[in-house]
Amino acid sequence: MDWLGRLFEKRGALARTLLLNLSGIGYLVFSSHDHRAVSGAQWALAVVAFIAALLLHKRPLLNLGVQAGLLIAALVLLDDPTINQVGAAWALLEITIWGPPTLRWWGAGLLSAIYLSRTVGEPITTLPARLYGLVLAVGVPLLLGTVIRFNTQLSQQAELRATEAANRREMEARAARATERGAIARELHDVVAHHVASMVLRVGVARHVLPDVDPRVREVFDDVHATGTTALEELRNVVAVLRDPAADQGDASLTAIEPSALPAALDGAVERARGAGLIVDADIDESVGSLDAVRGLAVLRLTHEALTNVAKHAGAATRVRLTVAVTDGDVTWEVVDDGRGSAPSVPPGGGHGLTGMRERVSLLGGHLEAGPDGGGWRVRTLLPRVTA
Repeated sequence: MDWLGRLFEKRGALARTLLLNLSGIGYLVFSSHDHRAVSGAQWALAVVAFIAALLLHKRPLLNLGVQAGLLIAALVLLDDPTINQVGAAWALLEITIWGPPTLRWWGAGLLSAIYLSRTVGEPITTLPARLYGLVLAVGVPLLLGTVIRFNTQLSQQAELRATEAANRREMEARAARATERGAIARELHDVVAHHVASMVLRVGVARHVLPDVDPRVREVFDDVHATGTTALEELRNVVAVLRDPAADQGDASLTAIEPSALPAALDGAVERARGAGLIVDADIDESVGSLDAVRGLAVLRLTHEALTNVAKHAGAATRVRLTVAVTDGDVTWEVVDDGRGSAPSVPPGGGHGLTGMRERVSLLGGHLEAGPDGGGWRVRTLLPRVTA
């Protein structure tokens, strides 16, 4: 029925008029075939009504005036004014749908006055029939037009709300991605700064423990020390722009860590999830301790976010399986829950935590898969090995 809704759109006025005119022509043609005489006056008034409706389809108020005038002539001159009655009723319908509310009542009053004027001088017994005709000619177009107008407005409002909701979700997703990028930048700063500071410290120690070194070597030591110190300062200045004070109050275990400490950090995340009531089965490859700092921190972040989402959306007593495996340098990470907790396991709309996880994985060259798994939820990714 979508075509019917499109037919009554404002831009469909010409199509509606053409269909109305074709139906009127069909009525006149088949009336003549049924041996009912169609007079020349009837054809003349019908043709004028058809042409006026076509020419004035974008000006419904003027069209109603013309059709009302033709209706008066038809009621006076013709035995069968059906064509002009339908034309006037349709013009009222168009104004009811698309015109200001005041115009529809003026139009309804005009047509009512025309029909009621026919009762002047007639016997009182004809009044019920005239009133019935008035209801059909004026009441039905008003009612149908009001329903169509109301449904059109509801549809437009629904589309507007859907568009606003989509725009809002997109803005929130962008904000979530920007937040995740900021977190990654801060973490990268911590990782790089740790190693650069270590290098600067080692060079500084070398300058003191080798007092008799060749002046050219000392010059290199001094240059490396000064360059490293400058690099640290510039890193702090750049990351200060991205620093979110609220984010600094988060879990300290989610800042930069040594790769060798990653298995213990993952065990800690699992224990916290168990403390929240989850039943966690963890299968963590011990070789994750050999990962580079960026991917290792990503695995820790993903694990923490996924387990938090399970506790939030599936509730306590949910069984979760965590798998972290390293194969030829590639990291396979997966979290699956059985969805049997006290709350729904599937977050409506995906949630912004999932958006941040996708952003982090994408920056590392991976692809995050998330979706229903049996009665629960499954999140999985593969982080490719770092190639030189």
